[in-house]
Amino acid sequence: MSDKILIIDDEAGIRSSLKGILEDEGFTVTAVPSAEEGLSLLKRENFDIILLDIWLEGLDGLEALKRIKQDEENVQIIMITGHGSIETAVKAIKLGAYDFLEKPLSLEKVVVTVKNALNQKRLEEENIILRSKFRQKYQKLVGVSSAIKELKKKIAQAASTKASVVIYGESGTGKELVARLIHQQSNRKNKKFIHINLAAIPEHLLHRELFGYVKGAFPEATTDKKGKILLANGGTIFLDEISEIDAPLQLKLLQLLEEGTIEPEGSLESIPVDVRIIATSQINLTTQVAAKKFREDLFFKLNVLPIVIPPLRERKEDIPLLIDYYLDYFSLELGKKKKTMTPAAKEAFMNYSWPGNISELINVIERF
Repeated sequence: MSDKILIIDDEAGIRSSLKGILEDEGFTVTAVPSAEEGLSLLKRENFDIILLDIWLEGLDGLEALKRIKQDEENVQIIMITGHGSIETAVKAIKLGAYDFLEKPLSLEKVVVTVKNALNQKRLEEENIILRSKFRQKYQKLVGVSSAIKELKKKIAQAASTKASVVIYGESGTGKELVARLIHQQSNRKNKKFIHINLAAIPEHLLHRELFGYVKGAFPEATTDKKGKILLANGGTIFLDEISEIDAPLQLKLLQLLEEGTIEPEGSLESIPVDVRIIATSQINLTTQVAAKKFREDLFFKLNVLPIVIPPLRERKEDIPLLIDYYLDYFSLELGKKKKTMTPAAKEAFMNYSWPGNISELINVIERF
C-alpha cells in the first residue's frame, strides 16, 4: 500500500500541481481546499503526510495544525507559506510541524521534503517499536501454576478472534496486562491500544471522552474533538470497570457493537469504526444484569469471551518467580545492580495474603 498524503490548500492550481507530482512519485494523494474539509476527512481516514497551507480562509493553517496534532501525534505536517512569512512558519515548527515550504513552490523540493518527512515518520515509529519491545519483555505473565497456564491459553484463544472480551478479577490482579497481551498477540497489534478508566471520569464527561463531540455541541465546544473510540480505530479500546457505566452509555456501546458506528455529541452523522472492545470488571456482570443495572443485550455482546484472573493468594507457587522477575526489571529500569532476596524473605512473601495482589507485590519490590 502506498503512503497517503493529504493536501490542504485553497489555491486550485497549487492543489493540482502538488497532487500531480506526488502521484507521479507513487503516493496516494487527496486534496481539499479548506482546513474544515481536511479536519472532517481526518475523522474518517488516516494519512502519513499532510501538506498544509498557513494562510487559509476560515480556519487558518496554524489552528488546523494544533487540532490535528491533538489527535494525530505521529502524522508529519509540512506547512506551505507565502514569501515573507518565515516567522509564522517557524512558529508552526514549534507547534509540531515537520518542516515548511515557501511559495513559489519548487516541485523538486516538495518531493524531497515529503520523502524526508516519511523517513522521519518511520524512524519515530521504529523508536516506538523498540521502546515497546523493552516494555513487552517485562509485560508477560510470570508463573508456573496451573492457573497461569490456563490463563495463557485463554489469552491465546482471545487473541485469535475478533470477539469482545470481559476480564474479571480483583484489584491489582493484572487485568490491564492481560488486555495488552491479548492486543499484542492479535492481528491488531500494530494499531493503537487505548485505555480508559470508566470509573475515574464523571458521567457527564465520560460520553464526550469516549465518543467525542463536534463544534457547537455545547457552549464550551469551540472545536471538534475525537473520542477515544475513534482514536482507537483499527485497534483495541480497553474499557476499565465497565460495570460502572450508566444506561445511556450502555445503549451507545450496544450501538457500536451491533452496527459498528458511533455518533459524536452534537453530530447527526454516524461514523463507521472498526475497534475491538476489551472490558474489565471487579464484579460479575451477571449480578448487575439480574439487578437491572446492566443491559442484558449488551452483556451478551460483551461477554463473548470471559476471562477470570485468580488472586495472587491462590497461586502462591508463582511468588518466588515474580520476585526474581521484578527485581531484574527494576535493576534494568533504574540502571542499578540487581538485588537478591533471601530464602527466608521469599518464604515470608509466600505466607502473606497480598490483598492488593500483584500491584502490591510490585510496589514492595520496587522499594526493596
